[in-house]
This record gives sequence, structure tokens and C-alpha cells, in this order.
Amino acid sequence: MISTKHALLTLEDIETRDDLPSWLKEEFQTFKATVTDKTFPCYFGRSGLLNGELRYGYINREDWSNLPQTLKEFLALFEQPKHKRHGLFVFVEPMEVEGSLEDYRQQFWDILQYLHTEDELEWPEDAPKDPDHYLWDFRFHGEPIFAFGNTPAYKQRKTRALGNSMVIGFQPRKIFQGLEGTEKGGVMSREKVRERVEKWDNLPKHPDISHFGDPTHNEWKQFFIGDDSEPIEGKCPFHHKSMQATAEPTS
Repeated sequence: MISTKHALLTLEDIETRDDLPSWLKEEFQTFKATVTDKTFPCYFGRSGLLNGELRYGYINREDWSNLPQTLKEFLALFEQPKHKRHGLFVFVEPMEVEGSLEDYRQQFWDILQYLHTEDELEWPEDAPKDPDHYLWDFRFHGEPIFAFGNTPAYKQRKTRALGNSMVIGFQPRKIFQGLEGTEKGGVMSREKVRERVEKWDNLPKHPDISHFGDPTHNEWKQFFIGDDSEPIEGKCPFHHKSMQATAEPTS
């Protein structure tokens, strides 16, 4: 079992600690080189890494036990105003053989489901629990969080391939205050990033990309987009605890 002591890592931790797995250090170097490339489309991620505003975590393929602690430590940062724009990136130990996009998609949703199972706090009564509701979002430890998967199986959407690991980004919704999709500043900044992404990927914006609160949009589809320009079909793999009893079997 991975030790949960100091589960949340800084840039300095990853580059100097000798008790971290070698695969993590290798994958982080690829991540760092990609995100700090001057042409990388997401300047929020680039500046966040260079300015020390990002935090990191990791899980082994068969042991996710330190992830809830990592996320709780990360959320605690926001008790200090200076951390209002911080993001978390969690590295998942690479598969022995690179999987398909569907393999990583399943792993991604299994990890979010695990976090939900381990969550000690109940969701607010007024928080939608059905992912098909347009105001649904993922919550952990009381906070609404946007999560997104990046994997080596992305071949066309290169901005979502950050190495041999699946890398899951976690962004508390509060960091978007003033940058919401309905705010002028938010619209402008997001459109600039999306234009850069389209240029890097040489693909149009994925049809499931929108902004939170769009009544024609399902937020969960944006968590793990396709490697193409086709809308995601089917039901969300995530089930809230209160809805698991009525969920349809997956096999």
C-alpha cells in the first residue's frame, strides 16, 4: 500500500525526493516538457507549472488508496486565497502494454467511482446526482470538481496525450470564478485556448466541449472526450451511491 503521508506533491518534491517510483519521475519529465512547450495550447497549464501553482499525485495500477488523501490535501490549499487558481494532476502507473482509448476511459471512470465510494461527505441535497442532468458535476469532500483524462491512446487529439501514463486533471469549480462560460472574460479566454487546441490537434473542437450550465450539454461527456469529432453516445459510467441500486448492470 502506498503511504498516504504527504500524498500531495509539489514540483520540487517530484524532482528531488528519492522515495518516489522511477516511473513517476520519468513520466513527469515528459509531462513537464510537453506542458512547458511555448506552443502548448493551454497557457493556464503552462504558467501554472512554471509558477508552481500546480500540484501532483500518483497512484499505482492496483493501489489507489492514497488518492482520496491526495485530493483532500489539495482541496485544503484553497483555504488560503493565494491558491485560488491551483490545479492537480494525478499520474496513473502506465499499463504494461498501452491500452485502447476505451481501456483508459474505463479506468478513468473506475477511479472517479472509487473516489466517490471513499468520500466521507454527502453531496448537497440540491446537487443533481444523475449525470444526465445538465447541472450535474462530480463532487468530492464537498467540492464540485471538473476532472479530465489525458492518455497515450489519444493519437489525433495530441493535447490530451501527456506521456505513457494516464494523467487525470482535477480542477475545483471555484477556480473558474470570473472565468465562467457565461462571463465575458471566461468566454474570451476559453475561446483563445480552444483556438490554439484546434491548431495543435488539427481537429475542430470536440462537439461535447461546452461550458458548465449549458442546458444542451452533459458535463460528464467533457471529462473524457473521444479522439475524433463524434459526440459521445450512451450513459455515463458513474453512479452516485444513492442511484447504484437502480443502475443497470454493465455485463
